[in-house]
Amino acid sequence: MTEPLTRVDSAVQGLSSSPPKEKISHRRTSSSVAGVSSMKEMWDSRTMLHVAPETQRTGWKINTSSSMVEEKDILKKPLVTPMVRAIDLVTDLGSVITARNRQGVTIKDALDAIHKANKKRADDELDKPYLEGFEWAPEHTEYDEENPKDMKEMEEEWQRLLIHLSSTPGVSNFGGKKKKKSAAAE
Repeated sequence: MTEPLTRVDSAVQGLSSSPPKEKISHRRTSSSVAGVSSMKEMWDSRTMLHVAPETQRTGWKINTSSSMVEEKDILKKPLVTPMVRAIDLVTDLGSVITARNRQGVTIKDALDAIHKANKKRADDELDKPYLEGFEWAPEHTEYDEENPKDMKEMEEEWQRLLIHLSSTPGVSNFGGKKKKKSAAAE
């Protein structure tokens, strides 16, 4: 191989002098919204979550659309603060429903995810058809950080919310509007 090549060899000649293009990473930058984290990041930084109090006692039936909620303005509020991209919602029976929104999961996103899982179920199939609220278990539980079993349980519970259901449509007065007195009553 001491003799020079006479034909154009693509491996030697004909290459442009521009540097090779860098590969795009697997993560899309458009998917990242400032101030919105993943549940894994929340766990890694041990950031405490706070569930929106408006989710308690909405009177919403889980097999109906989220538009059936009486207080429509609560649907736009974040489900938890700080806001997250996705969160697992766990029922009493252990089924897991994931609510997602890359701009931050709202109460509507959570209700829509629950509705999607229950929309084909008839009223008589549901023993507890009304949403009572959500609970983030680490807020109320003490863990032994020395015990690996407790740490594993803590990590699982850190990244999910528990769904509480009720057999009655308990509606709260949270954010309710005051009714005006009629002119005849004065």
